[in-house]
Amino acid sequence: MAQMENQDVAEPLSPGEAMKSGARPADRHGLLKHSREFLDFFWDIAKPQQDTRLQATEKLLQYLRARPEGSEMKYALKRLITGLGVGRETARPCYSVALAQLLQSFEDIPLCSILTQIEEKHDIQKIKKAMLRPALFANLFGVLALFQSGRLVKDSEALMKSVKLLQALAQYYNHLQEQPQKALVDILSEVPEAMWQEILPKVLKVDLNSVLASPEHLELFLLAHQKVPAKLENLMGSVDLFSDENIPRLVTVLKMAAASVKKERKLPAVALDLLRLALEEDKFPRFWKEVVEQGLLQKQFWPASYLSFRLLGASLPLLSKEQLQLVMRGDLIRHYGEHMVTAKFPNQFKFAPEMNEYVGTFLEGSRDDPERQLDVMVAFTSLTNQGLPVVPTFWRVVRFLSAPALKGYVAWLRDMFLQPNLDSLVDFSTSNQKKAQDASLHGPERAVSRLRKWVILRLVSIVDNLHVEKEEALIEEVARFCFFHSFFETKKPMSQIPETEQQFSFPMDGRAREVVSGAFFSLLQTLSTQFRQEPEQTQGRQSWTYQLVQFADMLLNHSHNVAPLTPFTTKQRQAWDRMLQTLKELEARSSEAKATAFQHLLLLVGIHLFKSPTESCDLLGDIQTCIKKSLGEKTRQTRSKAANPQEPPWVEVLVEILLSLLAQPSHLIRQVARSVFTHICGHLTPRALQLILDVLNPEQSQYEDDNVVVMDDSEKQLEDEEDKSSDSEDDKNSASEDESDEEESDEEDRDGDVDPCFREQLMAVLQAGKALGGEDDDDEELGDEAMMALDQNLASLFAEQKLRIQARRDEKNKLQKEKALRRDFQIRVLDLIEVLVIKQPANPLVLELLEPLLNIIRRSMRTSSTKQEQDLLHKTARIFTHHLCRSRHYCRDVGNCVETLYTQVERLVQQAGRQADSSISLYYFNASLYLLRVLKGNTSERSISKTPKKEKAGTDTSTKAKVPKVAQATSCLDLSLVTPIYSSALSSFLTKRNSPLTTPMFLSLFTRHPMLCKSLLPVVVQHVTGQTRPRHQAQACLLLQKTLPIRELRLCFEDPEWEQLMGQILAEVTENLRALGETQTKSEHLKERSSLELLNTLFRIINHEKLTVDLSGVRDVLQSQQQKLQQRVQQGEHATGSCRLYDLYWQAMRILGVQRPKLEKKDSKEGPTQSPVSMKRKKKGFLPETKKRKKRKSEGATQQADATPAAAGGDQPPSTGKRKRKRRKAKVAAEAQVNGTPEAKSPAAQSPAPKPPTASPSTPAKTPKRHKKNKKNRKLSQVNGATPMPSTEPAVETQPQEELPTQEELPTQEALPTQEALPTQEELPTQEELPTQEVSSKSPQSALPRKKARLSLAGRSPGAKKKKAQLRKGSKP
Repeated sequence: MAQMENQDVAEPLSPGEAMKSGARPADRHGLLKHSREFLDFFWDIAKPQQDTRLQATEKLLQYLRARPEGSEMKYALKRLITGLGVGRETARPCYSVALAQLLQSFEDIPLCSILTQIEEKHDIQKIKKAMLRPALFANLFGVLALFQSGRLVKDSEALMKSVKLLQALAQYYNHLQEQPQKALVDILSEVPEAMWQEILPKVLKVDLNSVLASPEHLELFLLAHQKVPAKLENLMGSVDLFSDENIPRLVTVLKMAAASVKKERKLPAVALDLLRLALEEDKFPRFWKEVVEQGLLQKQFWPASYLSFRLLGASLPLLSKEQLQLVMRGDLIRHYGEHMVTAKFPNQFKFAPEMNEYVGTFLEGSRDDPERQLDVMVAFTSLTNQGLPVVPTFWRVVRFLSAPALKGYVAWLRDMFLQPNLDSLVDFSTSNQKKAQDASLHGPERAVSRLRKWVILRLVSIVDNLHVEKEEALIEEVARFCFFHSFFETKKPMSQIPETEQQFSFPMDGRAREVVSGAFFSLLQTLSTQFRQEPEQTQGRQSWTYQLVQFADMLLNHSHNVAPLTPFTTKQRQAWDRMLQTLKELEARSSEAKATAFQHLLLLVGIHLFKSPTESCDLLGDIQTCIKKSLGEKTRQTRSKAANPQEPPWVEVLVEILLSLLAQPSHLIRQVARSVFTHICGHLTPRALQLILDVLNPEQSQYEDDNVVVMDDSEKQLEDEEDKSSDSEDDKNSASEDESDEEESDEEDRDGDVDPCFREQLMAVLQAGKALGGEDDDDEELGDEAMMALDQNLASLFAEQKLRIQARRDEKNKLQKEKALRRDFQIRVLDLIEVLVIKQPANPLVLELLEPLLNIIRRSMRTSSTKQEQDLLHKTARIFTHHLCRSRHYCRDVGNCVETLYTQVERLVQQAGRQADSSISLYYFNASLYLLRVLKGNTSERSISKTPKKEKAGTDTSTKAKVPKVAQATSCLDLSLVTPIYSSALSSFLTKRNSPLTTPMFLSLFTRHPMLCKSLLPVVVQHVTGQTRPRHQAQACLLLQKTLPIRELRLCFEDPEWEQLMGQILAEVTENLRALGETQTKSEHLKERSSLELLNTLFRIINHEKLTVDLSGVRDVLQSQQQKLQQRVQQGEHATGSCRLYDLYWQAMRILGVQRPKLEKKDSKEGPTQSPVSMKRKKKGFLPETKKRKKRKSEGATQQADATPAAAGGDQPPSTGKRKRKRRKAKVAAEAQVNGTPEAKSPAAQSPAPKPPTASPSTPAKTPKRHKKNKKNRKLSQVNGATPMPSTEPAVETQPQEELPTQEELPTQEALPTQEALPTQEELPTQEELPTQEVSSKSPQSALPRKKARLSLAGRSPGAKKKKAQLRKGSKP
């Protein structure tokens, strides 16, 4: 193997690149001794993909394990060492890791030799200045590779050399920064103590100034103090790092460390080691106060602040209770709180996620010490901003608390809610809050209110968190606490009620009560959801809502000790007692799902009796009456009452109750209402359904406020009002944005129409003050008193105008808010419609939902600007499309509503045609199809009785037509009533300029109802030609093209009828094709293409069903238009469309038996002055002039050869050399022998080709024989005993130099009837390549042998095997 010491530092070339770069004098790298697979490993190691690098390293190790004694090991080591200093910076670590893996796998390789090779290969002293930086990194990564192998700390000699090398590299700070020192610290941290005794004097400087010069030197000192404190003391003596002299220098070093990890966002090891040293020497208070709080936080340097925050989080497991109190009540924790409050913008860095990880790690690791967990949770919760804790109410670290710690934390929260101790809190204010000092905003009452609001939400979120391991006793305690302080107050403490034992130190106002009430109902929703999701865990016990109702009843019975905030009246208390009695009755029937749903409704309304007594009292009575009636109790009274017309049915009453409950923005009420309606929707009456539709009806939505009042969420309003002042103080940017919005709105108001009344008042004030000049006015100016009076009048006038503008703006906002609430209410009411459609799809009332839902969709699509409108539209469209129209089940009993359904179908189809948008029209059209499905699925007794007579009378009808007629006779669908409706719509679609109807709509109609399609086909055929627009004719052709292949439609026709229809359509299409190739507009071009596509579809149907149809007229029309189409393609007019049209044309002609000629190739055209010799040289163009052959013929002979035409004719480029001419003659002779024609002796002996005979209907022609299996395909061309003539260009043999046809020249597969019936593309010659030789009359019959001969000749070119396989595959049946 050649030596590699003289190789450059740059990465060696790959073998492939070495071959491309030219010949080298010698194999310097010994590449020829190794396989290509082995060499590729080194290229994959340097790739940026990590998976590729790891796989390459693993494969290299496997390769070397199989050959441990070979030369590959030596080459691999040198290649990896060379790669350490490559120019690409991303490749250096890759080679370092690979070298480390190699040294780890092969421990017999000495590390000292590797280190010596690295130093020799990348010698810093001998390297050029330009290559100094790569050499420095090569040495550094080499030492790191030795360290990562895990063997360096075991080899003392290699360790010492590595330490010396790193110390030498540390002098090049401009290139390597602090990386050598960091590497040295990492290496020495793994060194055993025995080696420290020898290494320490060589790596550590005795001078303390050097130790405090950089974080790396200080880290090395702290590491030595940890490993060998006695040896360090012998070298440096007693060192006090926390003395008054050293503390400022420590602060400087820590700031340098903070700046170095600014991008990494991690805690430097030197800071944590200093913290451990302070704890070890009992100097933690001094370190924390003077170094951290008074040093790092002294100036606003955020990297130092973040280092302090990380140090706080990392120190939690190391601190005692007293030290934790010192840390959590100092300046650092206040600085952290201020950062959390002010870091609200998206582009600001937020440290809260990191602190959550620190706290979560501490809590998870200290589950055995609940007291420390509780201390940390209380300490972080006590950090408040004017009474509001900075940690969120949903702080997820609570899931790591143990059960005793969680119980203690909940007890602390309850105590802070009842008797808040503001002195125990670490409260702070931001700089903006300090500037806006206001006694009313910063009083203790406001702080207590903010704290109580946070505490109650924190309690609810603890129960709501699914990851927290909670006991049922704790959940019950929190639920009872929230319920009691929402609706009750304590008169006298009582031991049986623990909630009465503690009194409020600060009185609770009504606003705080509302917040607690809202939190309680949120908790109630969580408990109800949990009860429903975990039935196996809650079997045998009552629901949480039932337990709270029993707790409320106990509180009501102890009226001497507890009093409700809103005392019950006698009627309300009676309603409460009756509710409890009904609950007991329902509990006895708890096995029924219906009874359980009613129980949830009753419990929910009973709980709301404390929130809104008047409304809930009336609802309770109505709900109990409805429950008794629905469960079948007192059947005699129910029937007698139902007979009374003045009393509405119980279903209607219950629907009204559900609607009134849905008006409240509560998710729990929404769930309960949906559950109850699921059980009563089977008893729904038209009047009850109309109550729901009145809410959803857009035309009547503006009057629905009289029936149902939509309530707003008061909790959000309270939160906004409470936090309004703090938010405005903290976020100046948002305030400025609001001011700018107000200014813009003011400008809009000024730019808008001026109020005429205000204009008149302004003119009157100016005239009264004589401020308006006139003809008779003098030049005297107004006096001071007059000017002051005028100013006051103008000021008062503009102030009034501003108030009016603000009033109009408030009214507008109020209307928008009411509209948004109304839309939310409608979205909630849609839940009832969805339940009805899903649970009762066969209910006749579902048919009444079509038009109301369509009205919502139509209105929402016009005004879907807001989020509520879009949500309403999406939900309505989903219900209509997926649950209604696409449902498997539908109404099977329409009764006497058949005529109404026909009227509704007509109305829906008419409305579909009158819409402005096709997307809206599609919904109306689908609704009509749904009604047709319902009519078709319902049976008629009268039709069934008449069916046998029809069968007897029509005994001679075919079986294909019987099935649809029987289906029609047994259904309610009357085609005589439906056909005119859709016929009118179809005519409108094919005549109207901007019709919203589309082709897919009618295709869906034809696919679902083939009998109706049969009746509508004449309308479509009528519009294929005539006076209609070309675009409509194209739509008619497209509709027929997609409709005719439908199998169900074919079953509706007798054979003569079907054949007659095919002939009629063919005649119409033929009439369209007479103007083929003469189009000028885009619509006319679309008409031509659609006509040809329809024609190909007709040909396939005729060929498949062996119909007897005259095709001579179509053939003549197509042949007459061939020249026009070819000229359009050659001229390049509408390039893409013309090519597609040309392909469709030749698909039709091929089915008729006419072969498609090849177009002239662009490369075969030559310039007028270019000679064939120069053209041939141009193709060879890569050889140098000295390597080219000299011409043996003179120029005169060459020119004479150019003047002589080729044997195969025309525009082929002439070729020099006898070999090609002989090959061409051999091919012509072979083809002539196959075709049975004599070979042409010379070009002069050939006669000009006669003109092709014109085909006439009276001239019979024979179809060319393709194969024995093509008998099915011959029927199409032999319909009338005549075969279409071939194309006007005669077919001859092609030259052997021709290429196979491209994919674009081949026709589409769907237009071909069968594969074996079609000629190959190669058999079709181009017009320019046609010879003057006369074509034999037997040439059409000999197409297959000629193709075989051509395949044998084409096999000489490269890739011929693949082409022959493709052609052979295409010719197989």
